Amino acid sequence: MSQFLAYRTASKELVQIAKIQANDILLSIRGVDYVMLCSTDGFELASVHKKDNYNSAKLAAVSSSILAMVGAFLNEIQLNGCQNITFDAENGKAILTSIPAPHHPMVMVTLSSKDVLLGQLLYSLKQASTAIVKADTP
Repeated sequence: MSQFLAYRTASKELVQIAKIQANDILLSIRGVDYVMLCSTDGFELASVHKKDNYNSAKLAAVSSSILAMVGAFLNEIQLNGCQNITFDAENGKAILTSIPAPHHPMVMVTLSSKDVLLGQLLYSLKQASTAIVKADTP
């Protein structure tokens, strides 16, 4: 059982690299309040934040479920590789980013103010995802 768990758990080094990427987004994009990395099976790996009024455990579980459901929907309409999902609400934005790392795929959850520069944020999320995937490649 512990071998199975060890295989599914990202290494401390990979989580640290991912957390550095998340922190760079938090510090460089004005309006970003919270960035969390979670496993695709719904467990928090790391988070950085300016505002900490979120239940990370629930957020990780729900985010991974949403990404899985959207993936199934995209499959049905013959679209491949969901990269991110953006929720635009009256009081802010939430973006779920798929990180298709070969051994330890992840979900990055980003919460921001309504007036965040979305293009800049999406570009930074793509760069972070690419860096994390590269770090997970042997």
